[in-house]
Amino acid sequence: MIDINTRIVIGGTRQRIHIKTNDTSKPVLLFLHGGPGVCNRHNIMTAHLDLLDSFTIATWDQRGSGGSASGVKDADLTIRRLTDDAAELVEWLRAHFGKDRIFVIGGSWGSVLGTWLAYRYPAGIAAFVGFGQVVDGARNEELSYGFALDAARAAGDGDSIRKLQEVGPPVRGQYKGGYDGMMVQRRIMMRYGGYSRDKGKRSYLASMVIPILASGEYSPLDLAGYITGHRRVLSVMWPEVGAVDFPSTCTKFDIPFYIFDGRLDMNTPSELVQEWYDMIEAPDKDLIWFEHSGHNPMNDEPEKFKRLLREKLMAVKEREECRI
Repeated sequence: MIDINTRIVIGGTRQRIHIKTNDTSKPVLLFLHGGPGVCNRHNIMTAHLDLLDSFTIATWDQRGSGGSASGVKDADLTIRRLTDDAAELVEWLRAHFGKDRIFVIGGSWGSVLGTWLAYRYPAGIAAFVGFGQVVDGARNEELSYGFALDAARAAGDGDSIRKLQEVGPPVRGQYKGGYDGMMVQRRIMMRYGGYSRDKGKRSYLASMVIPILASGEYSPLDLAGYITGHRRVLSVMWPEVGAVDFPSTCTKFDIPFYIFDGRLDMNTPSELVQEWYDMIEAPDKDLIWFEHSGHNPMNDEPEKFKRLLREKLMAVKEREECRI
């Protein structure tokens, strides 16, 4: 196995990448993590290494996050700057592995980054897959907040009702108290199954913190960057993320565009996806529903997710080879 765990210069700063492959002839699949600021290579490099049977797997701690936290100015934590970083990384991967194009997959915030990447820099990308797909930042938060409040009321959960009312409904995707207000809403939403089908079993600690520490994926310096970076990056970037409105900005793509979405998702509410998907023009597109999944169908229904991911992307690869 080839294992590349290093930092390279992207957009003028040193950023952490981790790549594994059993065969460099296989197509490259780049994962874009969520947050913004919440790295996922601990999950990809443990639970999903079986994808090495079909792909070279590439993960990346985005600017300001994890192993890429140092030397980053707040002014450079923007959607445009991170999209440019992603495009530069795509070019690095293409050159390093001798590929004409690579595949890109992004979840949650990574679906925002991936959508803009596919829209602005399609030349080096064979296809994009989004899950936990963000569509409209303001409507997203209104629906997610409403779900959490309704669920707390139905359960007679006075403490959660009080906390949500103190935070108040989001305004243009923003919560009173910023990061802290959002975390109040997210924890309650997760408690009532809005993140995963494992209702009541997946606390923020169990779903996020413990897997990070147990994976062994992050060096002490990377962990320090994770702890400080995720709050900083999310806080700085959230006003821009909350203003995302893809139905008004991104509906035409020059590459295949696929959405794998959990029907039960109330973190990035799935009910927003269909309307935007119907507007999308692309050489090939598909919206695949995971009926028993929440925000992350790759973890909730992993066998189905990875089987369909292989099928979709290998079909793209075969079509490209036929055109050569």
